[in-house]
Amino acid sequence: MTTSLLHKAHTQFQSHYLHLTFSALHSSTLKRMASLFETCKSMDQLKQIHSHTIKTGLTSNPVLQNRIVASCCTCEWGDMKYARQMFDTLSEPSVFIWNTMIKGYSRIDFPENGVSMYLEMLSRNFRPDRYTFPFLLKGFTRDIALERGKELHCHVVKYGFDSNVFVQNSLVHMYSLCGWIDMARGVFDLSQTSDVVTWNVMMSGYNRIKKFIESIKLFDEMERKGLLPTSVTLVLVLSACSKLKDLDHGKRVHKYVKECRVEPSLMFENALIDMYAACGKMDLALGIFQNMKTRDVISWTPIVAGFANVGEVDLARKYFDQMLERDYVSWTAMIDGYLRVNRFKEALALFREMQTSNIKPDEFTMVSVLTACAHLGALELGEWIKTYIDKNKIKNDVYVGNALIDMYFKCGNVEKAQRIFKEMPRIDKFTWTAMILGLAINGQGEEALDMFSEMLKASIAPDDITYIGVLCACTHTGMVDMGRKFFIDMTSKHAIEPNVAHYGCMVDLLGRAGHLKEAHEVIKNMPMKPNSIVWSALLGACRVHKDVEMAEMAAKQILELEPENGAVYVLLCNIYAACKKWENLRKLRQLMVDRGIKKTPGCSLIEMSGIVHEFVAGDQSHPQSKEIYSKLDEMTRDLKFSGYSPDTSEISLDVGEEDKETALNRHSEKLAIAFALFNSGPGVTIRIVKNLRMCVDCHRVAKLVSKVYNREVIVRDKTRFHHFRHGSCSCKDYW
Repeated sequence: MTTSLLHKAHTQFQSHYLHLTFSALHSSTLKRMASLFETCKSMDQLKQIHSHTIKTGLTSNPVLQNRIVASCCTCEWGDMKYARQMFDTLSEPSVFIWNTMIKGYSRIDFPENGVSMYLEMLSRNFRPDRYTFPFLLKGFTRDIALERGKELHCHVVKYGFDSNVFVQNSLVHMYSLCGWIDMARGVFDLSQTSDVVTWNVMMSGYNRIKKFIESIKLFDEMERKGLLPTSVTLVLVLSACSKLKDLDHGKRVHKYVKECRVEPSLMFENALIDMYAACGKMDLALGIFQNMKTRDVISWTPIVAGFANVGEVDLARKYFDQMLERDYVSWTAMIDGYLRVNRFKEALALFREMQTSNIKPDEFTMVSVLTACAHLGALELGEWIKTYIDKNKIKNDVYVGNALIDMYFKCGNVEKAQRIFKEMPRIDKFTWTAMILGLAINGQGEEALDMFSEMLKASIAPDDITYIGVLCACTHTGMVDMGRKFFIDMTSKHAIEPNVAHYGCMVDLLGRAGHLKEAHEVIKNMPMKPNSIVWSALLGACRVHKDVEMAEMAAKQILELEPENGAVYVLLCNIYAACKKWENLRKLRQLMVDRGIKKTPGCSLIEMSGIVHEFVAGDQSHPQSKEIYSKLDEMTRDLKFSGYSPDTSEISLDVGEEDKETALNRHSEKLAIAFALFNSGPGVTIRIVKNLRMCVDCHRVAKLVSKVYNREVIVRDKTRFHHFRHGSCSCKDYW
């Protein structure tokens, strides 16, 4: 071989060697760079590595480009804007990268961008694969699903993926999200799949729209087909059992774990506790709870809620206080517990404690707190809650709106309730019913009936509660014939069978108008056994119309149902006293002594500066007691100067007239009025909630206070609202 040939061969060898060496180094750098992307923990780290690829000349390498896009799309810390910028540098992105971008937009809840990416993919002649539609559809919100869902289903069929199980699952999920459960079920039935995930998606869809019975049926069908459920399946079924209080199915689900066919998990144990607690089986719920190896806030909450639901609110509070961590759900469960047992002041106190713990409430908490305000007549606090909802952007949905309407009506503020109604973007049947009932109990019967007409014009079907409001409205306006007509319309026009409450309304309506015999006939002809409320309506009418014989008969019927009902004895005593039946009165009072019957103490609540004050008859425990009684004496003198003379007809005491007047003067609502007069400015409305029916004298005093002091006085007693203005009352002296 010549020298020149040797030199040429050496040169070729050296060039080939250098190429192999560079390729090896390049490959090594590429692998190292790719592995670095896998260890990234933040966008800052990713950007630093990306900068390094630019310096080393690897930035155009498809492997690294794909890694950058994938990291931005799939990692929790990933930045989709950065992913898009990188994506736009790719000349020929693979379908994998298109799918990755779509998946990324789904991850950050930007389904609109995902749809745009999909359409761009089609416009650039890239064909979707079996991963495209699951990534796209699973990120849908309800709005985008409603807008694009059916169109994309057509694409699924067009590209031949309608038999792919992952795509089918996505379609079932998407249609469930829209509320198109029949479409979801259609896809499910066509799939004929044995993939448990598909069954889970369908059950989840039923649970989402509260079709819990269908979810249970699907589980039964799954068992018949011999499909073994997963822990997810069992949690979904337990959730349905909890809502339906279906203990039998719940125990069947529990059996899967007992027989070791499914491995228990924290989520499953929590669902079991919730199911047993919802069914009132607190011993079983507590047994699982105490044997758990680990617990979280979700484990504790159903225990608290369960004991609260069965009325053991103090035991619920014991477990609540032991919780190391509490979320808004557990706080709301405890607040609801106090509401169930009518401990409204404690419910509000707990809400204040919740705020100091910096736990943000949700709309359900707000509904509970507004309910407590409504029962206490705490208008100022209710107003503050409304401001709090607006300021903190808490979801102000139809439930919150309905609770606000109820609160304003129960605090006697009709104008504010009407304003909320007009401002609500969406109203439902319960909104209309709250308005009708609220107007009726506040003495605005004609307005309530106008509202009922508007409801019917809006094609909203009334229910049994709506008709209670309608009949109450007729009662307050004295429209007996209209009341009779509506009572018939219930069945003939709306197929609503009257219940005991409707019959009670009719008795009240007829009794108020003085048709006592007809009212009694209604009771005798009721298809169900009359309760004490129905008989009490008749007894109240007997008091007004002074029918002693019928009053005795009504009282006897009530006492057979409720032997310890002290209010009946007191009302009958008042009737005897008003009719001057002194011997009957003496015998009845002796009977009360013999049976140990005691009159329920009168109690009045009044809110001042956000604090609810409570007064009982003869109360001297209030810090301002001295000032209250001084103001009460001054008030009595002012009223007597305007023609007031105490009505002692309902005071059944064997004492002198002066002592009777003293007893009258200590009634709880008079103490509350006196307290309000020196604690609030001129013209401020006085709002009182009383546990018993107002006596005749307190009613007379409230009328005179409204005239003499130019104050509106609103009293919600046991039977109805009283709006006192300029010396008259909205009840027209019938209560």
